[in-house]
This record gives sequence, C-alpha cells and structure tokens, in this order.
Amino acid sequence: MKRVTTIFFVLFTGALLSIFLASFTIHKIMDDDFLKQLGISKTDANSKITGGLLEGNLDASNVKNIRNIAPGSRAAITKELLVYTKQYLGSTAFIKEYNHLRERKKPVMAALQTPEEMQQGIIDNAKKSIADMEDKLKKADASTKPMYEKILATIRKQLQQAEDPNNQSVAGYRKGYPGMVKTNEAQHQQQIAQWEAKYPANHQLFVKQRLLQFLEETKNIDFNATLHEKKGIKYFTNPDHERKSYRWKMAFRAGEAVTGTARGFVQEWIQSIP
Repeated sequence: MKRVTTIFFVLFTGALLSIFLASFTIHKIMDDDFLKQLGISKTDANSKITGGLLEGNLDASNVKNIRNIAPGSRAAITKELLVYTKQYLGSTAFIKEYNHLRERKKPVMAALQTPEEMQQGIIDNAKKSIADMEDKLKKADASTKPMYEKILATIRKQLQQAEDPNNQSVAGYRKGYPGMVKTNEAQHQQQIAQWEAKYPANHQLFVKQRLLQFLEETKNIDFNATLHEKKGIKYFTNPDHERKSYRWKMAFRAGEAVTGTARGFVQEWIQSIP
C-alpha cells in the first residue's frame, strides 16, 4: 500500500507537474482539506509543485498520510490535487518564479575578441611570462641559468612579434573578424529562437506543450499487464512493457483510475488553452 500510494503522489506532484505550467487563475479559492488528508501543508505542497515544474524534482517526502489513502479515494484526490495545482500555477507568485527561470535560461551571446583585444591579449601574456621568467632567472643556480636565459630570449622575441603592427596572425584574425561576428550573431539568434520555443513569454503555450507531453507519455498503458518478482524487485512479464519509460511505468503503478482521471482532466485543460 505504501509503495502504490507513494507512486501515486509522485506521479501527480512530480512526473505530471514537472512537465507543465499554467496561466489560469481560478477565482474561487479551493478548500485545501484534501491536503490535510495527505498530511502536507499548503506551503510545502506549493514548494513541491514549483520544484516539480521548474526543476523536475520528484519529491514525495513529508507526505505523512499518503499510505492511508484508500484505493477508492485516489481518483478523487487526484482531481483535487490537479485542480489545486491549476489554481496555484495561475498565481502571481508562481508566474514570477517561471519568469525568473525563463530569464535565467536566456542565452547570452558569446563574447568575441576584437582584433585589437586579441593582439593586446597576446602582448599582455608575453609580458607576464617575461616577468615570471626574469624572477626565476634571478633565483636560478649556475646549472639552470642558461636554460632560463634561452627561454627568456624566446619569449622576448615573441613579444616583439606580437607588438609588430604587421603581425600575420593578427592580420589574419582581423581579416576573418567580420565573418566571425556574423556567425556569432547567427548562432545567438538560433539559440534565442530555441529558448523562446522552450520558454515562451506566453506561458500558456508552455502549458500546452507539457500537457501534450504528459498525454503522450501516459498513453496506451496496459493496466492488465502481469508482473513477476525477482530478488524482491517486480518486473513486467512482457519485455516490451519493461522497456517502457519510467513515467509510463509510474502511471501503470498509479493505476487506471488515477491515470484515467488525470488524462481526462488534462484533455479538458488543453481544450481551454487558446
């Protein structure tokens, strides 16, 4: 009983909630008695919902009474949990969290050195290497001094080349710089497009994507599938079932009543999204 009810709660506060957001505000504040039945506070429930959606956490800890939910009550509790979730996710507090996540995920254009910056960087590195080598040379004994002198001479030559206005490496970089700028900007625009698709400004679009994903991951579940136990672990008898995704298996373990209730709720939810 404990395992089944734990999976039930995780499925609908973790697996399900981690794949959708909502922008709907239910004006009637829902009675939270069902949370008391689960033995969880509203604050903790909101935290789990937020974590499940934004971070993908599957957290069913501290749900004190979850093992006491009767099988016949699970579908009703599921619907109440989903209605509560839809209500909470329409709140200003949650939308603020989503927008914060969206901004954190926004791609930043990669920094590209100008030819002048590139040349100055080479010069600065050479000067630092010279200073370090001069310091080592002062401390060197007779056996290592020739080696440091040779290295120092090489670095000084490299500095002289770096400072040369006609340095071929710098000239080549300068010639290719306009093309690199265009490529960098194009890559950034592509990243922005991908970001906007994944985290749209209109979070209702985010909702629809995730709800459709949930329906896809929980479709065609054979609730009559048989299991066998091996070394204390249950496996599906059918190898095809055993290869199913983790979320498919979670929905199977949650049961037909719970999963069916959730899918029906989600389907109606999708229809309400413009």
